[in-house]
Amino acid sequence: MNVVVVTREGCHLCDEALNLLRDLGINPELADVDSDDELHRLYDFRVPVVLFDDAVIAEGRVSRVSLEAALGRAGRGPDGPDIAS
Repeated sequence: MNVVVVTREGCHLCDEALNLLRDLGINPELADVDSDDELHRLYDFRVPVVLFDDAVIAEGRVSRVSLEAALGRAGRGPDGPDIAS
């Protein structure tokens, strides 16, 4: 199980999403959208993008409720198996 946040430098929404994930006990990998051509093509105007096992589970203004719901649907989350990396 792998959690990645596609982010960019200076993105306050990215910082908020990262803090929410960490509050949930998840320490995601970070991927800079501006340093990878394919990430830039896919996600340029959508950051932050939260990927769980390569599937988008949240993007843009991410809320704790939406993260918990998405992780719950994936069978992971605060009450499920640990997904911290």
